[in-house]
Amino acid sequence: MALTPLDIHNKEFSRSFRGYDEDQVNEFLDQVIKDYEALIRENKELQNQLVTIQERLDHFANIEETLSKTIIVAQEAADELKANSKKEAQLILKEAEKNADRIINESLSKSRKVAVEIEELKKQASIYRTRFRTLIEAQLELLSKEDWNSLERTEIEQP
Repeated sequence: MALTPLDIHNKEFSRSFRGYDEDQVNEFLDQVIKDYEALIRENKELQNQLVTIQERLDHFANIEETLSKTIIVAQEAADELKANSKKEAQLILKEAEKNADRIINESLSKSRKVAVEIEELKKQASIYRTRFRTLIEAQLELLSKEDWNSLERTEIEQP
């Protein structure tokens, strides 16, 4: 068991012949008691500080652990987001390629249709032109016949 200031204060020494000077011993014991009390107070303060510092250290260790876990979770989330973004980008790209192929195929189909229609229109125009020329030539031939000339010479009879 540790020695207390009260133990030092209550300690009595037996007297002997030619012993120490009682006043000096008492004075010295009083100084020892004061110093011992001061050391005990300082020791308690240091223990309290140690407890406080240990609590803060534990608190900061918890914060550090929490931050480490948070950083790991954030990194994993970022990696997952990055992977998902890559997948989504690939899907968008594939969809865009499909749409582009569809649009190109539709355009080619329409272009072929228009080319066929143009050829059909050219044929119809050629046929119309030929028929129209034939009609005009027939009309010109009709006009150039002598029957018309005789009609022009005939006078209209009056009643």
